[in-house]
Amino acid sequence: MTPRLDFGPKPRLGYAAPGLDRAAERRADAAALAALASDPASRFYLIGEAVVLKKTAAGHDPLFDPAQAKHFADPVDALFLGLSEGAARFALPLNAATLAPLKAEPHIDLVDLRSIAVRGLLDGSHLAALAAGRALINWHSRHRFCGNCGAATRVTEGGWRRDCPSCQALHFPRTDPVVIMLAVAGERCVLGRSHRFQSGMWSCLAGFVEPGETIEDAVRRETREEAGIACGRVAYFASQPWPFPTSLMIGCHAEASSRELTVDKTELDDARWFERGEVALMLAGRHPQGLTAPTPMAIAHHILRAWVDHEIGFD
Repeated sequence: MTPRLDFGPKPRLGYAAPGLDRAAERRADAAALAALASDPASRFYLIGEAVVLKKTAAGHDPLFDPAQAKHFADPVDALFLGLSEGAARFALPLNAATLAPLKAEPHIDLVDLRSIAVRGLLDGSHLAALAAGRALINWHSRHRFCGNCGAATRVTEGGWRRDCPSCQALHFPRTDPVVIMLAVAGERCVLGRSHRFQSGMWSCLAGFVEPGETIEDAVRRETREEAGIACGRVAYFASQPWPFPTSLMIGCHAEASSRELTVDKTELDDARWFERGEVALMLAGRHPQGLTAPTPMAIAHHILRAWVDHEIGFD
């Protein structure tokens, strides 16, 4: 029996905390949204390649009031994210030229969204709103022209739609579904190493869901393609918004029905079987060879921990 390590309280999944009421029923009222954008109670997240954070005695504050936001960009370009405790929340896109002078400001930090989550700089409710804002801003930057006729589109619905004035096509933000899975067989599981991982880090396998494919079939296909392992039963675990740039990570566990690995070296640097106890040491940061697992902000950490803690199985 694998000894159980004490990992302490379960951490919160990054970018997935509640707290933002999306208030979709308000998106169609342009006049009301304009009024909210100038309401002193409303707050703006300033987002470019980095997020603008104010340094305070209590830590970091990502929220700017309308008067402060106007110093950086025109609030008319802000995207309506929803309501928090009755007050409006907007994402205001910033370009590189606007961000550049802020690097010298002593009371401002420019931090990328991934680092904010890894370093725990903000409360989880901010992470969820920032993830939505970052994903929306990315989508708008890539969909300024109609994919149907090529004409320039205009922003509507508070940023949740782009309309084509030429052919009347309506364009909505897209989310790309990605399966991320742990193939298990008794006391062992399959982990892989991406070419871009830091030295010693191993994680779950992952891949995009293809058109006309179920989540379960995507799990089986990606595990077979990347590691050569066939899988039978698939169990859904949890999901996580992943704004890099606009994905939804769909976490699963899968029952491996074969054992011999055939690694796709184009997709992975390597893949191999790990014992449950070894994964526990990786999660705890105590592996004798310095091997590591993803941090708690990533769903892969939670998928691994659930298996190590015997919370899932295929008995």
